[in-house]
Amino acid sequence: MDFLSGETILVDKPYGWTSFDVVNKIRWNLKQKLKIKKIKVGHAGTLDPLATGLLVICTGKHTKKIAQLTGAPKSYTGTILLGKTTPSFDLETAYDSDQDTSHIKSEQIEKVRAEFIGVQQQTPPLYSAKQIDGKRAYDYARAGKNIELISNEIEITSFEINANRFPEIDFSIHCSKGTYIRSVAADFGKKLGCGATLTTLRRTASGTLSLKDAKSVEEWLQMIQALE
Repeated sequence: MDFLSGETILVDKPYGWTSFDVVNKIRWNLKQKLKIKKIKVGHAGTLDPLATGLLVICTGKHTKKIAQLTGAPKSYTGTILLGKTTPSFDLETAYDSDQDTSHIKSEQIEKVRAEFIGVQQQTPPLYSAKQIDGKRAYDYARAGKNIELISNEIEITSFEINANRFPEIDFSIHCSKGTYIRSVAADFGKKLGCGATLTTLRRTASGTLSLKDAKSVEEWLQMIQALE
C-alpha cells in the first residue's frame, strides 16, 4: 500500500476512542515507519467516543475525497434504553431522570418508529461537535452554558426496531449524513412520553463502504509496520 501517495482505509473504531485518536495513531505510526515529518491523514465522518464501528480514514491525496465520502448516507445498529435520560443523550453523562415505562404498548412503539421515516428537521445534541461561534457545542455544555442549536434537515430511509428486550430497544437505521443517532434516541423517548438514552451504537456502513471490510486499529498498525 502507498500511504504517502494516498490510500482509503476502513477502521473498526474501538469503544472510548475519538475519531481523532484513530487518525493521530495512524499518522504517528506512518511517520515513524516511513521516516517522514509530515503526511496528510484525515477521517470521513466523526464517530462519538462511545460509538464503535466503521471509520473511513484517508491518507495523502485521498484526503481530497473526504468531503465526498463524508456526504454519503450511513447505517448503524444500536440500543435505546427507554425510561432514562442523560444530558448528552448517551452514556457520556450520568442518568438525570428515571421514568415509568409500564404503560407503553407495542402499538405505541410501532407508531412512533414509523414517524421517524422520511425527511425531517433534527436538533443536534448539546453534547456534540457542532461548531457554534468557533467553539464545539460540547465545550459550552461542559461549561454549564445553555445555547440554542439550530435544527438541520435529515432523512431516515429505514428504521427497524426489536422490542423483545423492552425497555431496551434494539435498532438498525439508515440515514443521511449529519443525522445524530443520539437525538433519534432522545426524540424516540420524548414521543413515547418516557425519555430515552442511547446506550450502544455501531456504524455498519458509509455509502458503499462496509464494516465487514474494516480492520482493527491494531491490524492496521501491524500492516504499517510490515511496509517495505
